[in-house]
Amino acid sequence: MATPDKVDAVEEITGKLRNSNAAVVTSYTGLSVAQLKQLRRSLGENAQYRVVKNTLTKIAAKEAGISVLDEHLSGSTAVAFVTGDPVEAAKGLRDFAKDNPALVIKGGVLDGKALSADEIKKLADLESREVLLAKLAGALKGKQTQAAQVFQALPSKLVRTVDALRAKQDEQGGAE
Repeated sequence: MATPDKVDAVEEITGKLRNSNAAVVTSYTGLSVAQLKQLRRSLGENAQYRVVKNTLTKIAAKEAGISVLDEHLSGSTAVAFVTGDPVEAAKGLRDFAKDNPALVIKGGVLDGKALSADEIKKLADLESREVLLAKLAGALKGKQTQAAQVFQALPSKLVRTVDALRAKQDEQGGAE
């Protein structure tokens, strides 16, 4: 029979999995409490890092409709629940793991799709959502400027051609 504490823990983890757009499973063996605190700060405001029990997390993942996490839930496990930009959280985990090799990224899930540890590292290499949107806006603005220049060039070219034809006609008319 399940204890009320375990039922509450499963409900909490299920809620976090349903409300987050990404979850990254890590192994934290060998990290001190101070290092875990530092890791939590490095993830930013849109991610929560929580040490979890594997069996309870498996049950919660099943209830949330996520089956891809089961293979990563062994040994000492902690999960980063990401509710905002997953790139920022992935960068925080990657950078922390570089300085602290005791943190091992096992894998995760992004919008219901499984991610390997290598894919999470590739995700961390992307630029943030805001930077990508700014680049897109700049590219679109540049294309609009180019289009405006093309549209403006057509009438001015037509006017120059008409003026040249008039000048040529005046020359031919004045020569006769």
